[in-house]
Amino acid sequence: MWLLSVLLPLLKLYFCGVKVLLYQTFNRAFTLPVLPRQDGRVAMVTGGTRGMGYETAKHLAKLGMHVVIAGNKREEGAAAVRRIQEEDSQGKVEFVFVDLTSLKSVRQFAQTFQNRGLPLHVLVNNAGIMMVPEGQTEDGVEIHFALNYLGHFLLTNLLLDTLKRSGRPGRCSRIINMSSATHYAGEMHMDDLNRRICYSSHSAYAQSKLALVLFTYHLQEQLTAGGFPVTVSAVDPGMVDTALYDNLWSIVQALKKPVAKILFRTPAEGASISVYAAAASEMEGVGGCYLYNGHRKQSSDTSYDSELQAKLWKKSCELVGLQKA
Repeated sequence: MWLLSVLLPLLKLYFCGVKVLLYQTFNRAFTLPVLPRQDGRVAMVTGGTRGMGYETAKHLAKLGMHVVIAGNKREEGAAAVRRIQEEDSQGKVEFVFVDLTSLKSVRQFAQTFQNRGLPLHVLVNNAGIMMVPEGQTEDGVEIHFALNYLGHFLLTNLLLDTLKRSGRPGRCSRIINMSSATHYAGEMHMDDLNRRICYSSHSAYAQSKLALVLFTYHLQEQLTAGGFPVTVSAVDPGMVDTALYDNLWSIVQALKKPVAKILFRTPAEGASISVYAAAASEMEGVGGCYLYNGHRKQSSDTSYDSELQAKLWKKSCELVGLQKA
């Protein structure tokens, strides 16, 4: 039982990785079209201090947006802001601290932002971790589920009214959730979301990415039903050469390095799909979709399970203390 619970998720995850690498071997990275100026619009990018988050924040700032980088490393955040400003950014960029593994920190961050009276037109839920050792947050939540999904679930809901007010017909606000191909290997263990029965970092990571896609579809359904000018999309950047892979086993890291140089996307290439979802005219009014390499793609069969979407939403509300079940 233990062997299957650990080995099977590992094999499924690496199988997904092989399929992505095969695709990237024979297909060029998505090239961004010319994007319209975004002057006067405000964007928030979680995990925007490095990797794809940094590249996303940098590109949105170049388009004229006021970009709020949300992250948990102050020095890294200050350095990211300086670098973007030095690269002739056309918009304003700033760093604000938030710890997405702490529900208290997320609430404080959202309240501070709301107190400023700024609009919010784009929310990019980019921050994430992958295959870290077993651990729980101060709120008792498994670390992958907490940072990759639950913190973003709470943040999005706390800022949802601001996003609704900021959008308008023909100029919707946009929410972008960073998922990955690993969601295809994910399973939602609704009775054991913290993976306490038998922990597997591979399974925990895949579950968190599947949760983001389920969340995307359910939230879009609610927004559409309410007639609100907000769209929600899930994006898949492919396999990108970032620090996300630092927690792989040593032997896997050694094998990954030469492959990454040839087949992995660069952080800028990986970020292009988030930037596209955030700013492209072609994405105006388009939500409830899964984007990969610049195209809409079918996500896993499980992700379209409306009953599972509703169960996850209700459970998430309970976990973060929202009265929206």
